[in-house]
Amino acid sequence: MLSKAKTLKGYSIQSTDGETIGKVNEFYFDDRHWTVRYLVADTGNWLTGRQVLISPYAMVAVNRDHQDIVADLTKKQIEHSPSLDSDKPVSRQFEVSYYGYYGYPMYWADPIVGDIILISSVTVKNGTISTGMRKNGSPSA
Repeated sequence: MLSKAKTLKGYSIQSTDGETIGKVNEFYFDDRHWTVRYLVADTGNWLTGRQVLISPYAMVAVNRDHQDIVADLTKKQIEHSPSLDSDKPVSRQFEVSYYGYYGYPMYWADPIVGDIILISSVTVKNGTISTGMRKNGSPSA
C-alpha cells in the first residue's frame, strides 16, 4: 500500500526483536529516479552522533492504527550497521557498504535504474585475459 511521506513522519520504527529503534524523522529522496531511498530514524539517546538509515527493503509492515513501522532488522543489526556522519550526504561508497552489510540488492546495478559496468570486449593474449569495460554506453577505455 502506498503511503505519503508526511503521514509516516513521526511513526515509531520497531525491530523484529520487539525493540523500538526510533521514530521516522525524515526521508532521503532520489530525485533522479523519483523514489525514497531511506527513512532517517531519530534514535533519541540510543545512537547519538550518527544518522540511522532504514532502507525501504527492510520495511515489513506499516500499522496506521498504532502509527508504527515494522522493520525486518534487529536492534543489534542497526547498532553495528555502517555509520553515516550526520553532516555528510549519502555517497555511493557508503551505499556499497550499507547494502553489502544487509545483503540487499544494489539498486544502481540495474541498467534501468542506474549506472552499471558493461564488458564490451574480451581479449586473450599470452594466456592473460583482458576486458574492455565501459559505463552505460560510454566508449570502451
